[in-house]
Amino acid sequence: MSTFHIHTIESAPEQSKPVLRQLQQNFGLIPNIAGAMAESPVLIGGFIGIFQKVHAGTFTEAQIQTLLLTNAVTNSCTWAVAFHTALALKEGLSAADVEAIRNGRAPADRQHAALSTLTKTAIEKRGHLDNKDVNQFLEAGFRQDQVLEVLAVLAASTITNYAGNITKPPLEAPFQDYVWKA
Repeated sequence: MSTFHIHTIESAPEQSKPVLRQLQQNFGLIPNIAGAMAESPVLIGGFIGIFQKVHAGTFTEAQIQTLLLTNAVTNSCTWAVAFHTALALKEGLSAADVEAIRNGRAPADRQHAALSTLTKTAIEKRGHLDNKDVNQFLEAGFRQDQVLEVLAVLAASTITNYAGNITKPPLEAPFQDYVWKA
């Protein structure tokens, strides 16, 4: 149970309010994790900046959700696993590929497997990727700049995963079907 306040637009610090308004507009709700992050205008402001860059990059939304779901599982953030499960399915990932990621395995789709494997390896190796790690990603049809773009997605998800693990926000009703246990 969280001891951190889950802010609304009305209760949030003044500098956090614009971010919460933007998230409300993007998702139709303010995710509880963002409400908890809003306690720190520095954290929520940094998060929204990188979040916008990630979603304006070269990866499709399905590829981004593959990365975000893999990162949530690897970082054992139960809130983020449920949230990104819902979004991954919405973006067209197969139920089998989503289930594979939730169970710590690579999805069947070649490119999604390469994305999932690279980001999981980057977390586990603390960024110390070797040529084999990078080459497997490139052989799946990605470019060198996208190796580094994976790090931007990883940075965005690390913010939410760690914030979720610290603040333990309650899971919203729309994501209850996707509860996950580490």
